[in-house]
Amino acid sequence: LAFTSNGILFSAVLIVLYSNLNVFCVDMSTGRHVSVQTGGSITIPCSYDQYYINHVKYWCKGTHWTHCSSVVRTDHPKSTDRASISDDITQKVFTVIMTDLEPDDSNTYRCVVEINGGTDSMIQLLYLSVTPELYVDQQEVTGVEGGSVTVHCYYTNSGDMKWCKMGGDCVSGFSGTLNGTSVTLKRTSDANNRTVLTVTMSGLKMENTDWYWCRVGELEMPVHITVSQQTATQRAFKMTSS
Repeated sequence: LAFTSNGILFSAVLIVLYSNLNVFCVDMSTGRHVSVQTGGSITIPCSYDQYYINHVKYWCKGTHWTHCSSVVRTDHPKSTDRASISDDITQKVFTVIMTDLEPDDSNTYRCVVEINGGTDSMIQLLYLSVTPELYVDQQEVTGVEGGSVTVHCYYTNSGDMKWCKMGGDCVSGFSGTLNGTSVTLKRTSDANNRTVLTVTMSGLKMENTDWYWCRVGELEMPVHITVSQQTATQRAFKMTSS
């Protein structure tokens, strides 16, 4: 952990790339190591304080803070051929997407808030490298209110298994609850001899829509869960089934 010159806390994140995964994402908490595969894409959510809602945000690349070149910005340019940025002021999260990742994309990146007349605030520091260790088959998962979702996290490293809500609590061991929703964790092997951490969230609520982290040891993989309301057909089917 470190502080910018104006006292804003930021954290270091290691992002790892390897061959053939579709989507990956990263977030902002303490010392995160995250895996993603070459040829895929990454979605990086950067959370900021209420105070920064009307500020310009940007994503920059470079080993040193003083030589960090802007890639995309919320004013201009908002996109390039392989990167884009968007700002959700309701959630106070700006999101960066990088696509068609290659080993040459390995570098240091930063989520930054522009401070007019002052030193820009670094919200998050990230390093991209090519090392396969932890990944998911789906980074965007959807479910319906009252139902369940399952996330499969594939990994080669060792360590404690956890399922954490972004900026919130974690479930470790084999079961627990997050915001009143049941969570189970199960470790198995699939047909390809990959070790799998299977996470199931049951009794979903609308407020469970958020970013979560699948964590094994020091490595983490973010997953976004979206919970929608049941349709009339789904409600009718549930009543018939019960």
